Amino acid sequence: MTDILDRIRALGTAFSMEQIQGSAAIFAPLLPPLDEAMVDRDIAYGSDPRHRLDLFGAKGAEDARPIVAFVHGGGFVGGNKGGPGEPFYNNVGAWAARNGWIGCTITYRLAPAHRWPAGHDDLALAIDWLRRHAAGFGGHPDRIVLIGQSAGAAHVAAYAATAPAASMLSGAAMLSGIYDVAMADRNPYQSAYYGDDPAMFAAQSSIDGLSSTSLPCLFTVAEFDPPDFQRQAAAMVSRRVAVTGRWPDFQRLPGQNHITPVHQIGSSADRVGPILADFVNRVLLQSIV
Repeated sequence: MTDILDRIRALGTAFSMEQIQGSAAIFAPLLPPLDEAMVDRDIAYGSDPRHRLDLFGAKGAEDARPIVAFVHGGGFVGGNKGGPGEPFYNNVGAWAARNGWIGCTITYRLAPAHRWPAGHDDLALAIDWLRRHAAGFGGHPDRIVLIGQSAGAAHVAAYAATAPAASMLSGAAMLSGIYDVAMADRNPYQSAYYGDDPAMFAAQSSIDGLSSTSLPCLFTVAEFDPPDFQRQAAAMVSRRVAVTGRWPDFQRLPGQNHITPVHQIGSSADRVGPILADFVNRVLLQSIV
């Protein structure tokens, strides 16, 4: 494990193609092979070609199992849920199925063609589809946990911050998310999705809704995340403490960069999957108490 952490550290903190490719090269060989027979692919949850989701472990499911749905990153302008033969993010769906849940990976529309609030709207469509069709694939409509990373975390945050989310979800986990658009770095990725009008930034931010929601939430930041994500995590914790007087459920992920937390899930060197599994199990237990 020390060798892996050294390789991650050597990739630095800058979000770059070198970091993306280097992180994938570390963990792809450590993931178990996927049994394609366990996956139902490219199910349409809306009208756009990118309104697609995959289900893991649903075939033959007879009992109503919790659903753990994952939303990929990609800087708002790229990324996908993964396809046959791809290690990421099939690893997350397969990990969920191995834990006894129905795994789900979700693809959504991308900027700049689809700007804010497209991510929120797509997740609302996907969650509605999962709830309406859960009985048909062995899922439980009232036991859904949503997990997102990077841009996916920003979209999960946007959905989780709304009032309906507390009744639609059992919990939400956000890995390296954007919560306060006004304080976020101005860069082409942010501009492509949120635009550059400061008058809109408050409405586009999820930090106020997340600071007071009753929905159980987990927030994480990686040790080697870029500074923007470090500031976002600190702001989220600070706002939550100011509103509730208590820290949120928060994890700093030592030895990880922006990419590696999700890439390692389900691998032989997985340190993040157990953290997420603990959160999922806790909120699912709360949902039936």
